[in-house]
Amino acid sequence: MRPHGSMSILGALFVLLAGGQQCVSATTDTLAPPEVSQHNGTLYAACKMRPSTSLAEGLPKVYGQALFKQDYPQGKLKVLLRFNGFPTEGDPQPRAVHIHQYGDLSQGCDSTGGHYNPHGVPHPNHPGDFGNFEAQQGKINAMMESEATMFGGMSVIGRAVVIHEKIDDLGRGGDAGSLLHGNAGRRLACCIIGISSPKLWNTHQKLYTRRLRSN
Repeated sequence: MRPHGSMSILGALFVLLAGGQQCVSATTDTLAPPEVSQHNGTLYAACKMRPSTSLAEGLPKVYGQALFKQDYPQGKLKVLLRFNGFPTEGDPQPRAVHIHQYGDLSQGCDSTGGHYNPHGVPHPNHPGDFGNFEAQQGKINAMMESEATMFGGMSVIGRAVVIHEKIDDLGRGGDAGSLLHGNAGRRLACCIIGISSPKLWNTHQKLYTRRLRSN
């Protein structure tokens, strides 16, 4: 007879369900997609950034990648941003980047809803409030950790990443808009987060590291 409490010994291990198609942590009961097992306990995702189809004339057309990496089940979500298409002349204006609620691009970036705010708290305390990024020579290259997750009911898979026209006032603007979206202005570009292979992350991380060393 198996000793009582033996499952606690196995708590951090994966239990394979449905013929290995999905795994779950015995300690967290957090379901994970099969790609976690396929990629040594890590999930990767990508978001191919493109200009909004409802972009106003005169605003920059931004392209690039937002890439994600997270170890299962409770690793910190790592985010790598590589965008281009910003103005190269004049004073560079920091741009806000956020995760929005809906992966719906039927009306360009305007149909992605508001900030992803699962806990119902004021901005800038949403898990996908990435902050402000200043372009250098028309490009944004940044890496950070986020409070968002790709696992369980709070997963950001299928939601959108949006680049805004202006700087995020980080909730200090003194009005209602500041506490909703940081008064970051119109939506320049967006994309939908989807599970990917490690290839994109590994390639762009190498480019990011090389750029840091060259600077």
